[in-house]
Amino acid sequence: MNVVEKINLILKKANISKVNLAKYLGVSRQMVYNYLDGDDLSKLPNDKCQLLFELLDVESTSEILDIDVNSEYLQKVGSKIFDLKKTTTKKEEIIELSGLKKEEINLISDITIMLKNILIEDKGREGEAFATVLYTHQFIQNLSTSKELKYLLGYFSKNFGYTDPNKFIFDENNQYVFESIMYSAMSLYSNGGASRTKLTESHKRWEAMLASKKEEKLSRTQELNTAKVQALRDLGYDKIDEKNASEVLDKIAEIMSQKF
Repeated sequence: MNVVEKINLILKKANISKVNLAKYLGVSRQMVYNYLDGDDLSKLPNDKCQLLFELLDVESTSEILDIDVNSEYLQKVGSKIFDLKKTTTKKEEIIELSGLKKEEINLISDITIMLKNILIEDKGREGEAFATVLYTHQFIQNLSTSKELKYLLGYFSKNFGYTDPNKFIFDENNQYVFESIMYSAMSLYSNGGASRTKLTESHKRWEAMLASKKEEKLSRTQELNTAKVQALRDLGYDKIDEKNASEVLDKIAEIMSQKF
């Protein structure tokens, strides 16, 4: 029996799942499988290895094979995971996952831990790490507003080998076209067929389009604020509250419809 087999035996007898071990180590469930995929602990970063030693009540890898896996030892190891669960504060438990399937909960847990690790492990590049997670948040936030964002996720899932290239979860025709365009664009980018100089005009047109959209959004916001002020004035209110919200919103909609 090698070290990893002994660890898996202990985890099984102590009723410690890979999900619970992942939470204890502060990594994703997939990372735990990666760490324990072999004969030794060479894949574990030093800090995670020390946490594992602490859980198993040893000081080195060599001691693991000598562990007497009796009921007293298993209770001691299991209690560390149990104590960790008990000490988790309500502030940390900010996601309500009731009603979701087990695989859906595990998926959300893995994503959360991965994002956390980006922030923790890239401390040497704090701005870059934070921006990566922020952009991810903004990307997810807009998934329902642009079908192309879902096509983009599908493209990279296929590109990384997770999904068959001929499998289409979304609109097949549009997804097929989008993926073909993405492949052409990425090939051009990867093969050096594009440069900042060649694409300057294209980037300027994109900047102008974004500026126009921003101006349009600001104008729309200003129109809504103006309509809100008028609605409050027409209805004789000073502000929107729980009691008059429905009436005021209906009045705003009426004012906006007259403008258009």
